[in-house]
Amino acid sequence: MPDPNQNPSQYITNLFAQHDEPLQIAWEETPKKGLPNISVKPEEGRFLQLLVRATGATKVLELGTLGGYSGIWIARGLTEGGKLISIEVNPRHAEVAREHFNLAGLSDRVEVRVGDAHQILPALEKEGPFDFVFIDAEKPGYPAYFDWAVENVRIGGLITAHNAFRKGKVFDPDYSDELVEIMRTLNCRVASDPRLISTIFPAGDGTIIAVKT
Repeated sequence: MPDPNQNPSQYITNLFAQHDEPLQIAWEETPKKGLPNISVKPEEGRFLQLLVRATGATKVLELGTLGGYSGIWIARGLTEGGKLISIEVNPRHAEVAREHFNLAGLSDRVEVRVGDAHQILPALEKEGPFDFVFIDAEKPGYPAYFDWAVENVRIGGLITAHNAFRKGKVFDPDYSDELVEIMRTLNCRVASDPRLISTIFPAGDGTIIAVKT
């Protein structure tokens, strides 16, 4: 059992989000293989898995595959016959992610598509509507990705977007840069959009959670 003196992140991870071998390998090997060490935290991954299962999702889209760590959590939440499409601009990242998906026994449930999401998304419209979208890609693209998701997620579907806090900088009134301002603006837009019921899940770096109504 977890130590009650641990911080909330450690407590949740140890109780609800412990790694099995495929998750541990994806967690450790992604940065060792030269990819950025920016995967979601274990408790964030578990929450994504929970959300996917709670929505009964069979059509899920991830923008930003990296090494496949978040994708393993998401794909494990799919209902029978479900599929995750994950878009990754970097071919090397996609290669590593496919290795990790294969190790996790998820190759039949995950398709990694390589290319610029801005170019791929228009063609994906005919494959929708999607049940769940997870955005974790380059921050300047977030507004366009979120707009696309609102139009291409079913009623009752979920749109999620990572790094809502930008390491706490979004609520620091004395700090400003381009990426922080993008997230501040997006957070405000999502909060006031009448088509959505939304909030921010505060674990890790914060994840926008929005239900399309």
